[in-house]
Amino acid sequence: MTDQDAPKTLYEKVWADHVVKTYDSGTDLLYVDRHLVQEVSSPQAFKGLQMAGRPMHRPDAHISVADHAVPTQGRGHPLREGLAASQVARLYDNARAFGVPYIPMQDRRHGIVHVIGPELGFTLPGVVLVCGDSHTCTHGAFGAIAFGIGASECECVFATQVLRQVRQKTMRIRLEGVRPAGVEVKDMILAVIAEIGVGGGVGHAIEYAGSAVRDLSMEERMTLCNMSIEAGSRIGMVAPDDKTFAYLRGRPLAPEGAAWEAAEAYWRSLPSDADAVFDREVVIDVASLSPFVSWGTTPEECAPIAGHVPDPASVADEGRRARMQRSLDYMGLTAGTALSDLRIDRVFIGSCTNGRIEDLRRAAAVVAGRKVSPGVEAMVVPGSAGVRLQAEAEGLDRIFTEAGFSWRASGCSMCVGMNDDRLSAGQRCASTSNRNFEGRQGKGGRTHLMSPPMAAAAAIAGHLVDVRSLTGETQP
Repeated sequence: MTDQDAPKTLYEKVWADHVVKTYDSGTDLLYVDRHLVQEVSSPQAFKGLQMAGRPMHRPDAHISVADHAVPTQGRGHPLREGLAASQVARLYDNARAFGVPYIPMQDRRHGIVHVIGPELGFTLPGVVLVCGDSHTCTHGAFGAIAFGIGASECECVFATQVLRQVRQKTMRIRLEGVRPAGVEVKDMILAVIAEIGVGGGVGHAIEYAGSAVRDLSMEERMTLCNMSIEAGSRIGMVAPDDKTFAYLRGRPLAPEGAAWEAAEAYWRSLPSDADAVFDREVVIDVASLSPFVSWGTTPEECAPIAGHVPDPASVADEGRRARMQRSLDYMGLTAGTALSDLRIDRVFIGSCTNGRIEDLRRAAAVVAGRKVSPGVEAMVVPGSAGVRLQAEAEGLDRIFTEAGFSWRASGCSMCVGMNDDRLSAGQRCASTSNRNFEGRQGKGGRTHLMSPPMAAAAAIAGHLVDVRSLTGETQP
């Protein structure tokens, strides 16, 4: 059997279809179909083109939008002078100079790149998609190879539409069984990271499979793939299926007519062959899961909400013990404390992980008819203007605001803390974002990662709490 005839994984199929040249070193020159361009990662790349006098190879293969530094309030007013204003202005000027499609803040298509790419149909199965942001792995939910790149690589894509890359090993994470009531896809991916560690996926492209993955909606699959980078992998993928095609059909930039039929025929050939061999396999029974929250400063440092802050003294490995103690010191926690006893100051519902319409619906279902606990500042930031408009059409904004939440415009917001939405030192936040390292949401801020319903429940209770105690769903 030749290599060409050998069984292949989804990742290997898409990779092989994009190899332009293979070098003696074993690296491949890979064609890039799509590039999402942000205000933070692109200035140096545009400047490189300008200094070299190079044109952009394919302006139509890029979409630019400011999402990290944009304000989520006062959108009708000019941005205050400062770094954020200059970053947004520079992106607009660069996009106009090079003919790159640009989506302004006031546009109905505006939003976080990893939310609007799929909404527009810019993200498609079988493509190679890049962006100067590590959570580009989100788009792998559609069966695309999608990964974050640096400024020099952005410039290379601008100029040539190709990148020299090393093919990754393959890992399949099978999520099997039926989720218990109250368990969200965020709990599933936190359980995965707790199992394999933040370095478990290093050097591997992850494919998520199994009955629990097939049962997920496209938005849930995006959440799953989004946090692959938190497990150490640049690439997380789900094989395209009928749910994928139904989501994409009719999107503004998706193929139409005969082009759609040809594309779908190709997409159906992409799932991993039945006898494909993965370099590593992991199996997790989702039926055994319960809602998770993080207690430390990495997504690996998390536990079921019924648990307690762990004791570093119980860990034999000296290095791990020291890391745990540093996390507890930063988070202001004492070993043995029940996680449900941790009082919070802030709640953030949003981000490219959990800022989609399904996330807001689930959170609103918990909030409806209740009030935010006194002393808690809670906010909802839709992942895109489209999500915001849909939520408002469904009355979700009124549910949140009547409960005491602040309802915002689209953007990365407190997930990355590059605008005015950030924590103060010592504040404890229940957050639906993806990262909780020191200072991520603001200098000295303390972040606890969880699902939207769990964050909503924390806002109501004033402390971390099992959402099922509010909804009446069965607890183990």
